[in-house]
Amino acid sequence: MVKIFGFLFDKDTWQEVQGSLKKNTLRSILTMVGVWWGILLLIGLLGSARGIENNFNVLFEDFATNSVFVGGGKTSMPFKGYEEGRPVILRLDDVKKVEENVEGIELVVPRIMGNAVLSRKIFSGSFNTTGDFPILNEVAKPDLTLGRFINQSDIDEQKKVVVISEDVYKQLFEKDEDPIGELISVSKTNFKVIGVFKLVNFGGPQLDVHMPFTTFQQLYNRGDRIDWMMITGKPEYNINQVEADVKLLLKNLKKVNPNDNRAFFGFNLGDRFSQFTGFLKGMQFLTWFVGIATLIAGVFAIGSILLITVKERTKEIGIRRALGATPIMIKRQIIVESVTLAIIAGFIGIISGGVILMLINNAMLNSNEPWMRNPSVSIGMVFLSLLIVVILGTLIGLIPANKATSVKPIDALREE
Repeated sequence: MVKIFGFLFDKDTWQEVQGSLKKNTLRSILTMVGVWWGILLLIGLLGSARGIENNFNVLFEDFATNSVFVGGGKTSMPFKGYEEGRPVILRLDDVKKVEENVEGIELVVPRIMGNAVLSRKIFSGSFNTTGDFPILNEVAKPDLTLGRFINQSDIDEQKKVVVISEDVYKQLFEKDEDPIGELISVSKTNFKVIGVFKLVNFGGPQLDVHMPFTTFQQLYNRGDRIDWMMITGKPEYNINQVEADVKLLLKNLKKVNPNDNRAFFGFNLGDRFSQFTGFLKGMQFLTWFVGIATLIAGVFAIGSILLITVKERTKEIGIRRALGATPIMIKRQIIVESVTLAIIAGFIGIISGGVILMLINNAMLNSNEPWMRNPSVSIGMVFLSLLIVVILGTLIGLIPANKATSVKPIDALREE
């Protein structure tokens, strides 16, 4: 092993490399640009993909991603004497039946929704309002920035309290004003603000105000009707199958045609989560493809330049051959030059990519709505990138190296 790689520790080897690069400094720099750009793209895109994934994980860390929303719509087919267009109304009893009869369910959370006018002093606005149970914390925990969420005491005593979104806070309160304990009017009834949360948009309706389920029932005279239920499946069960089973059960309970796909609406958070993770995997694949393709293009540029360099050094190579240099000695010298150029460009690309990711991270930290968090690449990815550079540099170096040894010494000495 020492004999094979011993030349790498030979001072003369590196003096020759240095001399060769100094002779054509501008050409060497331009040659390295392709590899530098390829590594920069690879590091930048991989880090950005990781940053987007980190942000997604933070946004949905309190959500049960194997969840589905199911609500009542209108029938689109007649069935058992009922005409089409009949509204399908869900009730609290249906929640219990779903829990008891559908396999794979972990939790079922009933919810009701309405639109309410909220006002305070001279400020007002119309917002989506939901009646919720404390159990919502277990499946879609609101990202509270101030105060608390609804508790069981609020439910039992039908308290007039609300948890508002940051959007509501900005419209009804002065900047830096403490909203906790303050009263706001909800449909002309005073409610106390007990919490403020940050909205997370996952493709469904924007829900700005949470109030106790029982309070909502009383305020809007909703009885035991609900608008939809949020259902979470056990980890070992397919949420799509759970959704299908729930809808089939509800169709039987509500006397709906089994083939009617409009009687119940659904929003499958598990599907959305799978789509996003698929997007991230596709983005990572595209990143590697673009980065490596750019690297190959850059390394080919190194090979092309070294071919020109070999042609210019034909006489020098002939002299070295005449003095006893073997073909393998000539080849390895050319390959070392190729790999050296690639590694230098690779290191500069890694540093540049790291600086760019740091700048992006700082910009995201100062943003009110960051779309990525801590964009970074692992040490393993950095070493893998360098390994790819070394392998490509070695392979491309073989082309000019073979060219350098293909000319006979006597012909090389005659070269003008």
